[in-house]
Amino acid sequence: MKKVRITELAGVIRSKNSGPYELTFDIIFKDRRAFELARRSGLFRKELFAELYGVGVKKVIGVVEFAEANAIKATIVRPVVSGAPGETDVYGAQQHAPLLSIEVPVV
Repeated sequence: MKKVRITELAGVIRSKNSGPYELTFDIIFKDRRAFELARRSGLFRKELFAELYGVGVKKVIGVVEFAEANAIKATIVRPVVSGAPGETDVYGAQQHAPLLSIEVPVV
């Protein structure tokens, strides 16, 4: 099965806080074709984000497709509360790196 790197399909891959207890991830695809390839792959489920971020599936709050914006958004419980001792990214803006390794199966 052919796979395409997420960086070839998405123009924006970012992370940010969704409050002090949650991180949210946005993948905004370059166009409708790229979004549909990703959506149809079935890859973007709670299990993917749980695996990428080393959290249980129950810690993945949701994965939502926004067709109008050619985007997929996921939210997880932060492993460490924003600003807590030992926390290294108070804004959550540097947590998107694991997403860059995604390879989307193309049917």
